[in-house]
Amino acid sequence: MNAKILLKKQKKLLIEDYAKRNNTKAFIQSLTTIVPYFILFYLAIESLKTSYWLAAGITLILTLFIIRVFVMLHDCGHNCLYINPRENKIAGFIFGVLCGVPQYVWSKHHDYHHSTNGNWEKYRGPLAVLSVDQYAELTEKGKKSYANQRKLRLAPMAGFLYFIFNPRFTWMKGSIQFSIFFIKQKLSNFSKPISEINAEFETGYWNTWQEYRHMTANNVVLLSGWILAASYFGVIEFFSIYIVALSLAGAIGIVLFTVQHNFEESYAASSDNWDYFTATLDGTSFLQLPKFLNWFTADIAYHHIHHLSARIPNYNLVKCHEQYKHLFDSVKRIKLSEIPNAFQYILWDNHTHSIISISQYNERYKISENSKTAIQEEVKMEHKPST
Repeated sequence: MNAKILLKKQKKLLIEDYAKRNNTKAFIQSLTTIVPYFILFYLAIESLKTSYWLAAGITLILTLFIIRVFVMLHDCGHNCLYINPRENKIAGFIFGVLCGVPQYVWSKHHDYHHSTNGNWEKYRGPLAVLSVDQYAELTEKGKKSYANQRKLRLAPMAGFLYFIFNPRFTWMKGSIQFSIFFIKQKLSNFSKPISEINAEFETGYWNTWQEYRHMTANNVVLLSGWILAASYFGVIEFFSIYIVALSLAGAIGIVLFTVQHNFEESYAASSDNWDYFTATLDGTSFLQLPKFLNWFTADIAYHHIHHLSARIPNYNLVKCHEQYKHLFDSVKRIKLSEIPNAFQYILWDNHTHSIISISQYNERYKISENSKTAIQEEVKMEHKPST
């Protein structure tokens, strides 16, 4: 019996065993994440007065706690940290403020990833991966730009955009857009109900007004915190630590998330032949991290278990894997040292339903691409008017 069939048979029992939440464990995890977060922020900023090297060392430790904050937010979004949705909602909001991400909005987008994991026709990951056909249509300059924008060295910039800039920018831009729309509607018809104006407003920055309310609450609390912290510590002192720590944490988060699905020959189907269980076994990796990094990432490295069922809380992932590891022998293992290599797989081969690197693309398709170009040149020459 192959692994996929066996997994289908045992999934229900596996979930019954391990999709059990524990408020005590959840609270201890929350406490051991939030308290060190604030202490380390304080120490990192204050240590700037003593030694930049000391500040850098503390900031690196702080970065690891911010990653843990984000994974806690992630679990709250799946309602799998605490038992009740209310506790998950409250904790998720707090974690969202601490890492700069509106938890409710992020979780809605993340749910889509889970429902389409392995279906690269619908979801292309944080790198916005192109198919080989789309890549072939780019100019040489465009291909170089595409590759350069997905280099590992640019991860801190991506982290800055992901945790700090984009959540503020999209909220402010959308709010201004709505304000202008609202004023125009009222000027044209003052008696027009607010509910009707809201219903008519369209934006690409949020999908529902509930999302907007969560975006607003997150930003109001966070920006207020920025003002208070900057006034207490000093603008330069506070933001020098804040920007570096969150950018690095965001970078690590994006890299980890990417290599959990982008690796050599990773399963990447189209909608027509997508299979949930195949995606779990062949489209999700198992990162081989040191124990201390597994703690800071709340065992998200056991990503195959998480994608089998997002209802399983992080504190049950390892036990679940150990008991049912016979089901996951085929899951791709990636060592910490192998992450840079895995990060090269940035193209979706929609013909072989796998993720490939640019060098693999060149081996598979460059000859036919050159032949096509040569034929086009010959056709042009044949139709070129004689002088």
